Amino acid sequence: MFRRVLIANRGEVAARVLRTLRRLGVQAVAIASEADRALGYLEDADEVVTLGGLRPYLDQDAILDAALRTRCAAVHPGWGFLSENAVFAARCEAARVSFIGPRPLSMRLMGDKALARDTMRRFGLHPIPGGEGVLSDVDHAQREAERLGYPVLLKALAGGGGRGMRIVRAPEALASAYLEASAEAAGAFGDAGLYIERYVERGRHIELQLMGDGRGQVKVLGARECSVQRRHQKLIEETPAPQLAPQTLAAAIAQVEAACGQLRYRGAGTVEMLQDDAGSVWFMEMNTRLQVEHTITEAVTGLDLVEWQLRVAANEGIAGLSVAGAPGGAAIECRINAEDVGANFRPTPGMVSRLRLPTGEGVRVDTHLREGDRISPHYDSMIAKLIAWGPDRPTAITRMLGALDGLEVEGVPTTAALHARILRHPTFASGAYDTRFLERELERLLA
Repeated sequence: MFRRVLIANRGEVAARVLRTLRRLGVQAVAIASEADRALGYLEDADEVVTLGGLRPYLDQDAILDAALRTRCAAVHPGWGFLSENAVFAARCEAARVSFIGPRPLSMRLMGDKALARDTMRRFGLHPIPGGEGVLSDVDHAQREAERLGYPVLLKALAGGGGRGMRIVRAPEALASAYLEASAEAAGAFGDAGLYIERYVERGRHIELQLMGDGRGQVKVLGARECSVQRRHQKLIEETPAPQLAPQTLAAAIAQVEAACGQLRYRGAGTVEMLQDDAGSVWFMEMNTRLQVEHTITEAVTGLDLVEWQLRVAANEGIAGLSVAGAPGGAAIECRINAEDVGANFRPTPGMVSRLRLPTGEGVRVDTHLREGDRISPHYDSMIAKLIAWGPDRPTAITRMLGALDGLEVEGVPTTAALHARILRHPTFASGAYDTRFLERELERLLA
């Protein structure tokens, strides 16, 4: 195991990684921007390095220099920022600092979404029907759309978080959608490239959490349902996926383990899939990092996935990775943000003047905030992640409703009330929802 690790992230992400490092007795070095330096969670780190500049958490030179100056043996990138940056991973390895994540080659293959489709197709997974490779221009997109049939989905090659993505339902709307998606992708990711897929109207967003040893052994640790989304951004996730047939899940697990084994995948990763209304499951993309919602997989498996990331990076392999005797049951996560839902979910930074976190059986709260901390306008508006586990789905829902009721935040508005309304909605309660559920019901939920 590593003696000293630098956490190349901030906020809730850094606080989550820091918790595992402290439990394992690993010294933790945190980084912080000038705007974050006063946040209370940094007191738990063994050392804090303050970084200047406008985008310090993306400053590869400054972060690598901090790791070397503080004598860190490894860098944990968390999720977001540099977590899927193959160049940064390669630079860490070249400097003899272990990057706690996949090899740079895996990140490059999966980071280009069109290349990822082609790669996984060769390894036995079935991508959503779509075009081959990168779209060269609007004319190319129009030809592919006519071949696939409308509606189609334009997606950024280097995309994430719903940016650089447009649904196109008619030929006359394609040109403007292409230009908008390409411009948004260029601004968000520095890459204007797009690819095209057939759009699945009532799809369900399914994720398979996995861990690989880098030598061909891969274990999938279950499936998550992530279909409660607003503008392709997840709000609520749960496991197991309530409408995924056991035989369909077993087949998907076997295919993903085989494909990622051929990739010689190392560390934690998530294969994202889309289930259509006929029950078929299609490969969408792979995230070469932990997901925000890894917490619910931990709740039902009893594993600490950050610990297993560290173990794999330290060449301990995954032979001891087992869910025997795991809690099982069901778990739900709600992402609570400082947003005004009545003003089109406008972020509302400010000081958290009062913060009371819920407790109770099966309830877990992941947050970096303490009473008196400020939510910065420069970063995301997350306040906390509430996780509720139960021996079955109805119990998990009941416990989550209790947790939402027990959360007290003053100083900024939150999305907690909306989450409670979603959980009480009969469609969510039935488990028979899809990625368009919130879009269809949002107006009534807000009313």
